[in-house]
Amino acid sequence: MDVIAKHIVFSGRVQGVGFRFTALNVANRYGLMGYVRNLPDGDVEMLAQGPAETIDNCVRDLQDSFVGTISHIDIEDVTPDPKLTDFRITF
Repeated sequence: MDVIAKHIVFSGRVQGVGFRFTALNVANRYGLMGYVRNLPDGDVEMLAQGPAETIDNCVRDLQDSFVGTISHIDIEDVTPDPKLTDFRITF
């Protein structure tokens, strides 16, 4: 399968609700590589790398887990980083 990467920004009430830990668990369940971190403006940033369908499933699972918390999701394609070997919470 082709590996792609997506830069995803979740907006809404996404900090202080366990979002990063849930994202870590979901991404690991799907075998994605990348990171998730809080941004100073209250959003949460995620870089997810793996098969396109797997990334889409991960984002959908997060949407389902945080209904009423996520107000907007911005997704853009980025160049995959071959140095990424796991998924982690960064600061």
